[in-house]
Amino acid sequence: MELNIRKLKQGDLTFIKKWWEAWPEWVSPSDDFLPETGVVVENNNKPVAAGFIYLTNAKVALLEWIISDPEYREDNRKQALELLITGAEEIIKDLGYKYSFSICRHKGLIETHKKLGWHADKKPSHELVKILN
Repeated sequence: MELNIRKLKQGDLTFIKKWWEAWPEWVSPSDDFLPETGVVVENNNKPVAAGFIYLTNAKVALLEWIISDPEYREDNRKQALELLITGAEEIIKDLGYKYSFSICRHKGLIETHKKLGWHADKKPSHELVKILN
């Protein structure tokens, strides 16, 4: 099984939205809520995980909305998520950003971030969103 990472392409939202619908307790964000920058991890050219990168006018970029194919249960699932995070870090770094920031509530994904050197705040916070129009 060969894992590879690539940049997000037009049309990827089609399968990503299906993943969000299939995961319990996930709500698919509106298309206009998502940035065009992101990454997809594939196993033998089949997408298995994705994440979105929000670019800012500060030295920080946000890695958000990490999602995986809920039907993908291969042994390298954890490695796919690690590749997604480290690959996104490289893109963020190559774009000149110094920091990467992520909001996460899934315990396994938090542990994966920590394994890769991320700091996890001990006090959880809440995401707040407001539609302005």
